[in-house]
Amino acid sequence: MSGRLARVTADQIIKILEKKGFFLARQSGSHKIYKNQEGERATVPYHKGKILHLKVLKSILNDANIDEEEIG
Repeated sequence: MSGRLARVTADQIIKILEKKGFFLARQSGSHKIYKNQEGERATVPYHKGKILHLKVLKSILNDANIDEEEIG
């Protein structure tokens, strides 16, 4: 295991969020806000086909309580 975080697009992280029980609550411009039943919220900047910046990805994972290993 390399210990490096995978580079993913917004579409890929959205699929991961939805598998974890998150749903699209609303959208504000290019930002999609996902929530789950526990009230956790994750905001995904949506720009089709663009790879998310690592700091943005880490923030989304932190907000959604997802381990970095889960995104492979």
